[in-house]
Amino acid sequence: MSATATAPAAAPATAAGQATRGAGRPVLARRAAWLVGALFWSVLAVMEGVNHGWTAGLLALAFFIAPDLTMLVGVGEARGNARGRLQPRAVPYYNTAHRAVIPLVLLAAYAVLPLTWAPVMAALCGWIAHISYDRAFGYGLRTKEGFQRD
Repeated sequence: MSATATAPAAAPATAAGQATRGAGRPVLARRAAWLVGALFWSVLAVMEGVNHGWTAGLLALAFFIAPDLTMLVGVGEARGNARGRLQPRAVPYYNTAHRAVIPLVLLAAYAVLPLTWAPVMAALCGWIAHISYDRAFGYGLRTKEGFQRD
């Protein structure tokens, strides 16, 4: 008898019948990487605040908190929502504020353009730190219905 190779198991399907994204990736390693990034950006934001005064520290804190303020869009209509579901009207704002590419592009622009106001750097570091902590703790972007992706 010859040994036959079995086909690899298909990725688990979601309720919509689609394969889940990242089923083969080690989730723990990905979250650990996001946590390392979050700690890096947090330290950088604090250093900017210490080196450049209270304005930089205040902006870093404000931009660390600001992405979650997008959840307040449509808060009055939230009655009857499933637990953990974001109001669909708030999803575009939430997803835009939680995309890491946006503050990274702004940081690159800050590095290239002749801007010298250090609180901008602190604010962007706070924003990226927020996004990184969210990803490290399992909070990502939302579907158009308001549920967690992934």
